[in-house]
Amino acid sequence: MTIVLKPTADLPSGSFVLASASPRRARLLDEAGLSFRVVPSRVEEEERPGESASALADRLAREKALDVAARLGPEPATRVLGADTIVVLGDEVLGKPRDESHAVELLSRLAGNRHRVLTGIAVGWSDDRGVLSRVVTTEVTMRKATRQELLEYVALGESLDKAGGYALQGAGSRFVVDVRGSRSNVIGLPLEETLRLLDEAAGLEADASPASRQEDLSR
Repeated sequence: MTIVLKPTADLPSGSFVLASASPRRARLLDEAGLSFRVVPSRVEEEERPGESASALADRLAREKALDVAARLGPEPATRVLGADTIVVLGDEVLGKPRDESHAVELLSRLAGNRHRVLTGIAVGWSDDRGVLSRVVTTEVTMRKATRQELLEYVALGESLDKAGGYALQGAGSRFVVDVRGSRSNVIGLPLEETLRLLDEAAGLEADASPASRQEDLSR
Protein backbone atom coordinates (compact mmCIF):
# COMPACT_ATOMS: atom_id res chain seq x y z
CA MET A 1 0.00 0.00 0.00
CA THR A 2 1.21 3.48 -0.89
CA ILE A 3 -0.10 6.50 1.00
CA VAL A 4 -0.21 9.61 -1.17
CA LEU A 5 0.77 12.70 0.79
CA LYS A 6 -1.41 15.49 -0.59
CA PRO A 7 -1.13 19.19 0.29
CA THR A 8 -3.78 20.02 2.88
CA ALA A 9 -5.42 22.55 0.59
CA ASP A 10 -5.93 19.81 -2.03
CA LEU A 11 -7.60 17.32 0.29
CA PRO A 12 -11.17 16.43 -0.74
CA SER A 13 -14.09 17.44 1.46
CA GLY A 14 -14.48 14.99 4.35
CA SER A 15 -10.80 14.07 4.46
CA PHE A 16 -8.38 14.55 7.36
CA VAL A 17 -4.74 14.39 8.46
CA LEU A 18 -3.33 11.40 10.35
CA ALA A 19 -0.83 12.55 12.99
CA SER A 20 1.05 9.25 13.00
CA ALA A 21 3.79 7.55 11.00
CA SER A 22 2.39 4.10 11.86
CA PRO A 23 1.94 2.04 8.68
CA ARG A 24 -0.56 -0.14 10.53
CA ARG A 25 -2.87 2.77 11.28
CA ALA A 26 -2.55 4.08 7.75
CA ARG A 27 -3.38 0.66 6.34
CA LEU A 28 -6.50 0.30 8.49
CA LEU A 29 -7.77 3.73 7.40
CA ASP A 30 -6.87 3.10 3.78
CA GLU A 31 -8.68 -0.24 3.75
CA ALA A 32 -11.75 1.55 5.15
CA GLY A 33 -11.72 3.76 2.05
CA LEU A 34 -10.93 7.01 3.85
CA SER A 35 -9.14 10.00 2.32
CA PHE A 36 -6.25 11.33 4.40
CA ARG A 37 -2.64 12.38 4.38
CA VAL A 38 0.10 11.66 6.91
CA VAL A 39 1.86 14.29 9.03
CA PRO A 40 3.63 12.56 11.96
CA SER A 41 3.48 14.29 15.32
CA ARG A 42 6.61 15.31 17.22
CA VAL A 43 5.23 14.48 20.67
CA GLU A 44 7.48 12.48 23.00
CA GLU A 45 5.68 9.41 24.35
CA GLU A 46 6.58 9.82 28.01
CA GLU A 47 4.62 8.60 31.02
CA ARG A 48 4.06 11.04 33.88
CA PRO A 49 4.41 10.00 37.53
CA GLY A 50 1.11 8.80 38.95
CA GLU A 51 -0.63 8.89 35.57
CA SER A 52 -3.11 6.08 34.94
CA ALA A 53 -2.88 4.02 31.76
CA SER A 54 -6.15 5.46 30.45
CA ALA A 55 -5.10 9.03 31.20
CA LEU A 56 -1.74 8.42 29.49
CA ALA A 57 -3.29 7.07 26.28
CA ASP A 58 -5.84 9.89 26.17
CA ARG A 59 -3.30 12.65 26.84
CA LEU A 60 -0.83 11.45 24.24
CA ALA A 61 -3.53 11.08 21.58
CA ARG A 62 -4.77 14.62 22.25
CA GLU A 63 -1.25 16.06 22.30
CA LYS A 64 -0.40 14.41 18.99
CA ALA A 65 -3.54 15.70 17.29
CA LEU A 66 -3.04 19.23 18.63
CA ASP A 67 0.68 19.25 17.79
CA VAL A 68 0.02 18.60 14.11
CA ALA A 69 -3.09 20.81 14.04
CA ALA A 70 -1.03 23.77 15.28
CA ARG A 71 1.59 23.18 12.58
CA LEU A 72 -1.01 23.06 9.81
CA GLY A 73 -2.51 26.46 10.60
CA PRO A 74 -6.15 27.56 10.49
CA GLU A 75 -6.63 27.82 6.71
CA PRO A 76 -8.08 25.61 5.46
CA ALA A 77 -9.74 24.16 8.57
CA THR A 78 -8.64 20.51 8.75
CA ARG A 79 -9.43 17.62 11.05
CA VAL A 80 -6.41 15.91 12.59
CA LEU A 81 -6.49 12.37 14.01
CA GLY A 82 -4.04 11.48 16.78
CA ALA A 83 -3.65 8.05 18.41
CA ASP A 84 -1.55 6.28 21.01
CA THR A 85 -1.59 2.57 21.85
CA ILE A 86 -0.23 1.08 25.07
CA VAL A 87 -0.11 -2.40 26.57
CA VAL A 88 -0.92 -2.83 30.26
CA LEU A 89 -0.13 -5.90 32.37
CA GLY A 90 -1.79 -5.57 35.75
CA ASP A 91 -1.18 -1.90 36.53
CA GLU A 92 2.09 -1.61 34.63
CA VAL A 93 2.40 0.03 31.23
CA LEU A 94 4.67 -1.95 28.90
CA GLY A 95 6.17 0.21 26.20
CA LYS A 96 7.97 -0.64 22.98
CA PRO A 97 11.05 -2.87 23.33
CA ARG A 98 14.43 -1.14 23.49
CA ASP A 99 16.08 -4.06 21.69
CA GLU A 100 15.57 -7.76 20.97
CA SER A 101 16.55 -8.83 24.47
CA HIS A 102 13.98 -6.47 25.97
CA ALA A 103 11.35 -7.74 23.51
CA VAL A 104 11.89 -11.30 24.75
CA GLU A 105 11.60 -10.05 28.33
CA LEU A 106 8.30 -8.28 27.64
CA LEU A 107 6.84 -11.26 25.79
CA SER A 108 7.88 -13.66 28.55
CA ARG A 109 5.83 -11.58 30.97
CA LEU A 110 2.80 -11.52 28.67
CA ALA A 111 2.92 -15.23 27.82
CA GLY A 112 0.36 -17.23 29.80
CA ASN A 113 -1.40 -14.08 31.03
CA ARG A 114 -4.20 -11.71 30.11
CA HIS A 115 -3.32 -8.08 29.41
CA ARG A 116 -5.09 -4.96 28.21
CA VAL A 117 -4.45 -2.93 25.08
CA LEU A 118 -5.56 0.70 25.35
CA THR A 119 -5.67 3.10 22.43
CA GLY A 120 -6.39 6.76 22.90
CA ILE A 121 -7.89 8.41 19.82
CA ALA A 122 -8.37 12.16 19.43
CA VAL A 123 -9.63 14.37 16.62
CA GLY A 124 -8.88 18.09 16.66
CA TRP A 125 -9.20 20.94 14.19
CA SER A 126 -6.40 23.06 12.79
CA ASP A 127 -8.52 26.19 13.35
CA ASP A 128 -8.69 25.48 17.11
CA ARG A 129 -12.42 24.83 17.25
CA GLY A 130 -11.96 21.95 19.69
CA VAL A 131 -10.79 18.37 20.21
CA LEU A 132 -12.68 15.16 20.99
CA SER A 133 -11.10 12.02 22.43
CA ARG A 134 -11.87 8.47 23.52
CA VAL A 135 -9.95 5.55 25.02
CA VAL A 136 -10.78 2.05 23.77
CA THR A 137 -9.75 -1.06 25.73
CA THR A 138 -9.32 -4.63 24.46
CA GLU A 139 -8.39 -7.64 26.59
CA VAL A 140 -5.89 -10.09 25.10
CA THR A 141 -4.93 -13.50 26.47
CA MET A 142 -1.69 -15.19 25.43
CA ARG A 143 -0.78 -18.85 25.78
CA LYS A 144 2.33 -19.99 27.58
CA ALA A 145 5.44 -20.07 25.40
CA THR A 146 8.97 -21.36 25.73
CA ARG A 147 11.91 -19.00 25.67
CA GLN A 148 13.04 -20.59 22.40
CA GLU A 149 9.67 -19.81 20.80
CA LEU A 150 9.96 -16.19 21.91
CA LEU A 151 13.54 -15.91 20.66
CA GLU A 152 12.53 -17.28 17.26
CA TYR A 153 9.59 -14.88 17.04
CA VAL A 154 11.63 -11.81 17.99
CA ALA A 155 14.24 -12.81 15.41
CA LEU A 156 11.59 -12.25 12.71
CA GLY A 157 11.95 -8.51 13.32
CA GLU A 158 8.35 -7.42 13.88
CA SER A 159 8.65 -6.74 17.61
CA LEU A 160 10.72 -3.62 18.08
CA ASP A 161 8.25 -0.91 17.02
CA LYS A 162 5.22 -2.37 18.78
CA ALA A 163 3.96 -1.88 22.32
CA GLY A 164 4.36 -5.13 24.23
CA GLY A 165 6.64 -6.51 21.52
CA TYR A 166 4.10 -8.38 19.36
CA ALA A 167 1.91 -7.89 16.31
CA LEU A 168 -1.56 -9.47 16.31
CA GLN A 169 -1.77 -8.96 12.55
CA GLY A 170 1.55 -10.75 12.05
CA ALA A 171 3.36 -13.79 13.34
CA GLY A 172 2.61 -12.68 16.90
CA SER A 173 -0.91 -14.08 16.48
CA ARG A 174 0.58 -17.54 17.17
CA PHE A 175 0.68 -16.65 20.88
CA VAL A 176 -2.80 -15.10 21.17
CA VAL A 177 -5.65 -17.37 22.26
CA ASP A 178 -8.40 -14.85 23.03
CA VAL A 179 -9.28 -11.27 22.12
CA ARG A 180 -12.17 -9.55 23.89
CA GLY A 181 -13.08 -6.31 22.17
CA SER A 182 -11.82 -4.57 19.06
CA ARG A 183 -9.14 -6.54 17.19
CA SER A 184 -8.11 -3.48 15.19
CA ASN A 185 -7.47 -1.73 18.51
CA VAL A 186 -4.72 -4.28 19.21
CA ILE A 187 -3.22 -3.53 15.79
CA GLY A 188 -3.11 0.17 16.65
CA LEU A 189 -6.44 1.83 15.86
CA PRO A 190 -9.99 0.87 16.95
CA LEU A 191 -11.53 1.46 13.54
CA GLU A 192 -15.24 1.56 14.41
CA GLU A 193 -14.73 4.01 17.27
CA THR A 194 -12.36 6.12 15.17
CA LEU A 195 -14.93 6.48 12.38
CA ARG A 196 -17.53 7.60 14.90
CA LEU A 197 -15.13 10.13 16.44
CA LEU A 198 -14.25 11.59 13.04
CA ASP A 199 -17.96 12.05 12.37
CA GLU A 200 -18.51 13.68 15.76
CA ALA A 201 -15.61 16.06 15.19
CA ALA A 202 -17.05 17.05 11.81
CA GLY A 203 -20.05 18.40 13.71
CA LEU A 204 -18.07 20.85 15.87
CA GLU A 205 -19.13 24.37 14.95
CA ALA A 206 -16.34 26.69 13.84
CA ASP A 207 -17.98 29.70 15.49
CA ALA A 208 -18.83 28.01 18.78
CA SER A 209 -17.97 29.95 21.92
CA PRO A 210 -15.27 28.55 24.26
CA ALA A 211 -17.95 27.69 26.83
CA SER A 212 -20.09 25.75 24.36
CA ARG A 213 -17.02 23.95 23.00
CA GLN A 214 -16.09 22.78 26.49
CA GLU A 215 -19.63 21.49 26.97
CA ASP A 216 -19.39 19.50 23.75
CA LEU A 217 -16.06 17.98 24.69
CA SER A 218 -17.18 16.86 28.14
CA ARG A 219 -20.04 14.69 26.94
